[in-house]
Amino acid sequence: MSDQQSQGSGQSPVQPVPAQAPARDATPSAAPAGETAASSPGQPAGPVPHTADLATSGPGTSGPDTSGPDRASRDAAAAAPAAAAGSMGPKPWWLRLFAHDAIAPLLLLLAALVLFVPGQWTVPPLDRDEPRFTQASKQMLETGNFVDIRLQDEPRYKKPIGIYWLQVLSAKATGYGAEAPLWVYRLPSLLAGLSVVLLTYWTARAFAAPPVALVAGLLVAAALIVGVEARLGKTDATLFAMTVLAQGALARLFLADSREPRWGLALVFWTALAGGVLIKGPVILMVVGLTVAALMLLTRRLAWFRAAAPLFGLPWMLLLILPWFVAIWIATDGSFFQEAVGRDLLGKVAEGQESHGAPPLTHLAAMLAVFWPLPAFLLLAAPRIWASRHSKLVLFAAAWFVPSWIVFELVATKLPHYTMPLLPALAIAAAAALVDGAGETAGRGLRYAAAGLLLLLPVAILGAVIIAPITLGVWPSPPGVVLCGFALVLAGWAASCLLKGAALQALPRAIAAMMVMTGGVWGFSGPALETIWVSPRLAAAIDQTATCPTPEVASSGFSEPSFVFLQGTETRLVPGEAAATFLKESPSVPDACRIAVVEKRQEEAFLAAAATLGLVPDLRGRVEGVNINGGRKLDLGLYVAGSAAQ
Repeated sequence: MSDQQSQGSGQSPVQPVPAQAPARDATPSAAPAGETAASSPGQPAGPVPHTADLATSGPGTSGPDTSGPDRASRDAAAAAPAAAAGSMGPKPWWLRLFAHDAIAPLLLLLAALVLFVPGQWTVPPLDRDEPRFTQASKQMLETGNFVDIRLQDEPRYKKPIGIYWLQVLSAKATGYGAEAPLWVYRLPSLLAGLSVVLLTYWTARAFAAPPVALVAGLLVAAALIVGVEARLGKTDATLFAMTVLAQGALARLFLADSREPRWGLALVFWTALAGGVLIKGPVILMVVGLTVAALMLLTRRLAWFRAAAPLFGLPWMLLLILPWFVAIWIATDGSFFQEAVGRDLLGKVAEGQESHGAPPLTHLAAMLAVFWPLPAFLLLAAPRIWASRHSKLVLFAAAWFVPSWIVFELVATKLPHYTMPLLPALAIAAAAALVDGAGETAGRGLRYAAAGLLLLLPVAILGAVIIAPITLGVWPSPPGVVLCGFALVLAGWAASCLLKGAALQALPRAIAAMMVMTGGVWGFSGPALETIWVSPRLAAAIDQTATCPTPEVASSGFSEPSFVFLQGTETRLVPGEAAATFLKESPSVPDACRIAVVEKRQEEAFLAAAATLGLVPDLRGRVEGVNINGGRKLDLGLYVAGSAAQ
């Protein structure tokens, strides 16, 4: 039974070519000879497509052959590329067992949950970006204004409305409202992270069979940066999900090579673009637009994009995004665009903002850590990817990665998560080569280099969970150290497999290492760094000091947004002199129901102003720590009005 092409259904559009059909690539296959996989749940297994076949389908051809030769001819065609590649061993048991459309997504979902859930409830808000987003969303719930974006009384005109609406929806859906705990505001990022893993599988299935898609999904799920962003209540995980959704639809439109609109895929494509714009502005348009332009350049053809129905899609995208942009223009008299575009977006292009400037190629170096464990496997796969460079899979991956990566390297401001939307392009290309036996044919030098890359991050993490606490004056978390040490052992086991060329045997060991390391860092070592978690300890100290359930608080010298989020929107951020005036005001307020938090550097000015006002402040406690932003030591005193003021 021959598999049928199904655009947008998750089935591979690439079919084996007859044995006598010439192929432009004589490269080994993206899925090895003899391997079979179900083309879709409930269908019989059939031959897995090869990268050689990828070059003979899609734009520029009449499309994949769906009539198919008889079984013997197909087996002969499938065996030829593998014979050229040399002897390849049987695929590992886990790939044979799980690489089916009915099972693989469930395995990916389970793995992603294990990788992304630890720390969601236990890690406090991470200054400064995350609490800025969560506090602005909280204020929307408090005020009922779901158009304007504000952080206390200040406008927060950095990003569009999308992430705030998602966080508001999460708070309402869970029944919490404005009093929702932090993990509720993180839910959209967690769900987006899970979606990215499944969408990577879906995107890879446009080109290849389930084994390739499963490996690609696992590489993305295990990447360090994906796990970090899935835990933070901000824009990047949701932007990532929208980008992969758009690229998955684009892949199918590219392979369809149809002059007639593919309405379902076109709707998904343009809707995903609109969602990405509402979340983080034009970033998604750059990544996807450069992919489209690069594909047109590489194939020297424009007609394939007609399948995206641009005359319908562009108005549809504008219809989705313009209502809020018009509303915010009216509400702010255009100041949102001056800040968001003129200062935030263009400012990051021209110069490094907030000390995040770095020279070109910084992202390339950072990928060795933030994309871990992918770089090790990508290095092993590189020769096979290059040999398959004319295949549709590699062309699409290159068009996705290269142009946007160049732009990110040229932009002055550089943060590790900027290149995250490009991760699946590398993962899919590497997965196709690895399933094709790239590790077994890699040279000795590549194997040793890959093994070294695989050990790089676990060694660094183990060192960090031991040294960082000691530097901060606290004892390392024993469970965290033990788990990260065990993760290093697992990574060493995976590295030994890479030395033997057994990349597919190494992959589950590397993913297990990341799972254990994730539990150690996010579950134990991170929360145990009490010195840097100043805001939650300060909020707890205020609760213990206050004699009423909702004390009025002013803070001088400590203005982190995490403190505002935890303590409340009405928290005042003032200089030392104003903190004294704050305590002197409203003598009707009960003792210890009005508290001034004064950092040691502000205490002299605070006490001098208090003396001038005839106020004798009463020190009720101190909170010490280190500001996670900049590493500055903090010593915060909690004051209430003394008896002389009553």
